Amino acid sequence: MNSLIWSRRRSLVWLGAVATASSVGGLTGCASTHTIEDYRDQKPVLDLPTYFNGVIDAYGVFQDRSGRVVRRFTVVMTCTWQGDQGVLDEVFTYSDGGNERRIWRLTRGPDGQYTGTADDVVGTAQGQTRGNAFRWAYTLRLPVDGTTYEVQFDDWMFLMDQRVMLNKAVMSKWGVRLGEVTLSFVKRS
Repeated sequence: MNSLIWSRRRSLVWLGAVATASSVGGLTGCASTHTIEDYRDQKPVLDLPTYFNGVIDAYGVFQDRSGRVVRRFTVVMTCTWQGDQGVLDEVFTYSDGGNERRIWRLTRGPDGQYTGTADDVVGTAQGQTRGNAFRWAYTLRLPVDGTTYEVQFDDWMFLMDQRVMLNKAVMSKWGVRLGEVTLSFVKRS
């Protein structure tokens, strides 16, 4: 009986911690005034079909909540567009020897809006460009040690010049920040 009470108490404490963290994360998110509109006048202007066309190399790290780099990777992206439809074929190589492939299928809509799908993305990703920035939000199925988790990504990309774009993404679950991905894209000449 005592073990049953202890197990229930531990579950309630854990759920309370998650709810508290989620509430704090939610309040912090509401206080933010950072929006895609803040970048409307920034140059150079990002046109996704122009930038994501051809071959792009990317270099990135994943940092946990404490800021410690826990995984490094490179990506080779082969990108093509036909009208308002784009394909971004990404091949990841991780520092621990692992490999992964993701194929994004993007659709350009009105007013700088984009939608996208990929096999490991839940539903449809939503994004928008303004000035030199692109904000991209989606839920990714992330396999970890034999279990798959659904985690949310809030990606911000900033065009630096015609060849270089920087990307910072926050990964979260239930509103709790799990870590960040930082990427540098370099378009091949």
